[in-house]
Amino acid sequence: MAQPFQLPEFYLPHPARLNANLDRARAHTKAWAYEMDMIDVPQHGTVIWSERDLDSHDYALLCAYTHPDASAADLDLVTDWYVWVFYFDDHFVELYKRNPDVAGAKAYLDRLPLFMPVDGAITAEPTNPVEKGLADLWTRTVGSHSPDWRRRFADNTEHLLDESMWELLNISEGRLANPIEYVEMRRKVGGAPWSANLVEHVTGMEVPARIALTRPMGVLRDTFADAVHLRNDLFSYEREVLDEGELSNGVLVLEEFLDIPTQEAAERVNDLLTSRLHQFEHTAVTEVPLLLDEHAVDPAGRLAVLAYVKGLQDWQSGGHEWHARSSRYMNEGAVTANPVLGGPTGLGTSALRSLVATAPQRLRGFSHVPFEEVPPLPEPALDMPFELAVSPHWADAREKSVAWAREMGFFDDVPRVWTEDKLRDYDLALCSAGIDPDAGAAELEINALWLTWGTYGDDFYPVAFGRSPDLAVAKAATDRLKQMMPLEGAPPPPVTPLERGLADVWQRTTAPMPLGNRQQLRHALELMLDSWLWELKNQHENRVPDPVDYVEMRRHTFGSELTMSLARLGHGRLVPEEVYRTRTIANIENSAMDYAIILNDLFSYRKEIQFEGEVHNIVLVVRTFLDVGLDRAIQVATDLANARLDQFRHSVAVELPALVEELRLDQDARAALDAYVGELRDWLAGILNWHRNAVRYHDADLAKHFGDREVAFPSHALRGPTGLGTKSARVLVNNG
Repeated sequence: MAQPFQLPEFYLPHPARLNANLDRARAHTKAWAYEMDMIDVPQHGTVIWSERDLDSHDYALLCAYTHPDASAADLDLVTDWYVWVFYFDDHFVELYKRNPDVAGAKAYLDRLPLFMPVDGAITAEPTNPVEKGLADLWTRTVGSHSPDWRRRFADNTEHLLDESMWELLNISEGRLANPIEYVEMRRKVGGAPWSANLVEHVTGMEVPARIALTRPMGVLRDTFADAVHLRNDLFSYEREVLDEGELSNGVLVLEEFLDIPTQEAAERVNDLLTSRLHQFEHTAVTEVPLLLDEHAVDPAGRLAVLAYVKGLQDWQSGGHEWHARSSRYMNEGAVTANPVLGGPTGLGTSALRSLVATAPQRLRGFSHVPFEEVPPLPEPALDMPFELAVSPHWADAREKSVAWAREMGFFDDVPRVWTEDKLRDYDLALCSAGIDPDAGAAELEINALWLTWGTYGDDFYPVAFGRSPDLAVAKAATDRLKQMMPLEGAPPPPVTPLERGLADVWQRTTAPMPLGNRQQLRHALELMLDSWLWELKNQHENRVPDPVDYVEMRRHTFGSELTMSLARLGHGRLVPEEVYRTRTIANIENSAMDYAIILNDLFSYRKEIQFEGEVHNIVLVVRTFLDVGLDRAIQVATDLANARLDQFRHSVAVELPALVEELRLDQDARAALDAYVGELRDWLAGILNWHRNAVRYHDADLAKHFGDREVAFPSHALRGPTGLGTKSARVLVNNG
């Protein structure tokens, strides 16, 4: 039977190399698989693998390609890990996916953490080859690593195992994920973050713990993971979708969401794969060096990071080679980066061809012409099933927030960004009154003050720092703002209106809070402040962000973590904190955030693109990535917003009750979660109402606020993001 599509031309910038210990690893891992009962041993009456299956899949070849510099002993160990993880995948398919058994799958997965203790010895007795193999590998691996690495590796292994339930639940419901949901969930279930931990093991050096969770290192891990998984989706479409009935495949997701033929969907998945690799390279070159300097990482730590980056690059090249050769996948017509095993190690003709072929996609990200003319646009066709309510204290909150802004000096600041008339037009209190309709007068006033401060700050940053030749001044200003949020005691004396406003509203909000809540709130604000620097960096480079990076960073620039943490603080004593870390709550929160940010981008597109020279708007991101016209980009963005709203409703209706039952939450905790969901519904309805009614986005509003600035500015006058008013409610305060 012919393949369902022709494999695209992949971006292969680095030649693959082959480890000299391949034959030894093949012999070792076959003996190990027999010892673990993975070969010819029936599982509930089903033989998962025969020796022929193991030989034809050739996981030793995968590891020899992905870890070309590993020692013989390390290659043996890593190969055993990959034999185990692929056996687990097939074992789970045969026992729980082909005939969906959700209860059995959960009981099976719940036992596996017993064989991955971060501290101490394994005490449970294995009952199947997956448990037996995991116990053996864990014991052989973790002894040489720090507690920090063991925790990260245990977490990533649990994610890899647990998120198999997400795939199974989708199969049992016949539900196909939307593209944003798919990428973030596939990143966990696909296991590439787990693979990145093994890269550290093979190099013999760990990424310093103090930078392991920073944005640049996270982007390296995530872009690596996304590229690995999207590549796998292309090679495994026939096996997963046509044979196993799998719904977790990126080609299928885009095929259905964009309503395009399979071949075109495959090309789009390959474009996204390429974009993620471009993002990996951009981060490694422009962000990682600054990170090492900022944290004063010593030479040993720098060497560990460089080895890590190189190891991830080796994995990409080697993973492609294996997919192109393994009998596990469809690979007819696949082009290899290195057609001769152990061939040339320099940049060969295949790599050069890859660079040339993907150059147009890379260049599109930097070639947007700022201040291009945008025609008047109709109101976006967004779904909104939730009823709007507005606080009766709205007008009072507006007057108090305007008076507060005057007192803080916002209208007299240099450069002068706001006037009182402009703030009244924005009517941020209307947004507060919609997102928290049950707030008392004092609560709503605090809400409106946060909105006012955040909007002013986000407007001020691009005007004050967007035209400077470097980001040092903006970084210093950001560090000063962080000092205005002390966990204990008083801040240093504020100097600017922005500092004065933050110090004041921080004190008003946090004075009655316990220390843990203040820490949570401060972290949320720091994420937002750092994301403003990310926007400035892109603006300086005139770089339209990668679509995945955009969505994930946009949640920060929108102040979403701040919003969610403030809403949670009212329920913190009723709902255990670990509940908020579950997949279900993440799905609810992220889908709500994404609907709101796409909503804002649709309403503000003409304002941001024509009048402000922006590069941070999902419509522009879609235009640039898909290389389509404005109408198509708007339609895709609208469909994506509505799909995220559908996911929010699905997670609330299906996943949340299951979580409550699984964790056996008491009545108070259930009521608190219901109240939290109700607040998110109000949040969404209030944001949409504000966009429709604020004097901000309509053609008459643009003429009023921008006047003769309708003519494009010169190219040197690029300006960054224009503020929380543009972005709706980045710092919405919801005290419940």
